Parts: sequence; structure tokens; C-alpha cells
Amino acid sequence: MTKQSIIPVGTERAVARREANPFSFLQQEIDRLFEGFSRGFPAFTAPAAIPSMDISETDKVIEIAAELPGLEKKDVVLNIADNVLTIRGEKKSEREEKEKNYHLVERSFGSFSRTVELPTGVKPEDISAEIANGVLKVTVQKPAPRQSKQIDIKTAA
Repeated sequence: MTKQSIIPVGTERAVARREANPFSFLQQEIDRLFEGFSRGFPAFTAPAAIPSMDISETDKVIEIAAELPGLEKKDVVLNIADNVLTIRGEKKSEREEKEKNYHLVERSFGSFSRTVELPTGVKPEDISAEIANGVLKVTVQKPAPRQSKQIDIKTAA
């Protein structure tokens, strides 16, 4: 009785790979092509519509700093609902150059939205925000810790 391997073996005695999807190799090559293409263009590698945020916390406050380069107060909206803070905005820019040999017009725009879940009990009036030099700083006063009280148990008569 001869033993036969259940693993397919190629002509070089190496294990042959069987792909479930016949187009997987093509998909891998397309992914590799776009990864190489996007290395030279930072706008393709990192979503420009999602601002970076830093969140820090002390005993009394939560501080949120969002990078919003080129935006002003009128471009940003801050909302709170159900203990969720939402930062929304829209960036629009237009550039035009006219020279003797060329005429260049560039327009770009995009909106973004970031949300942060806040602790239960935060009061909207305890939130302050300011924007300067393309950085939005939001300060949230933490709610006072909930008090617990031990309840005496009486013996029933």
C-alpha cells in the first residue's frame, strides 16, 4: 500500500498554494500598485478630512485639542448631545494665478466630523472652546463624583 500526500505538490516539490479566489493574485498586484503610487502623494495616504486630535485628562477637566489648519471660528461647529461632543467643520480654499504663459485655478473643499464620548453628567454650560493658529481647544469640566451613602437597615418588628 502506497501513501499519497493530500497536499498538492508542484514540480519543484514545493507546496503549491491554492487560492480560493482566482482573482486574488490580481487583487494583490493592484493593491501593491496603488500603495506604491500613493507614497508620493500624502493626500492619498492620510485622510485629509479627519483632523488629528489629542485628548488629555486631569482630575477636574478633559482637554481636547483638534488640529484644524486654515479654519476659523465661522468654519467650525461644536455640539453636545447625549454626552457625545461633536466637532464639525468645512474647509474651502480657492487659489488663482494668472501669468503671461498660464492661468491656474485650484479649488478644494471638504467637510469633517469627529466625535468624543464624554462622561455621564457633563453639563453643556461647563464646556468652553477657543480656536487660535489652526488649533481648536475644548475644555470640559468633569462632573463631581457621585456621592454614595450607606443606608441603615432596620429590623422589622
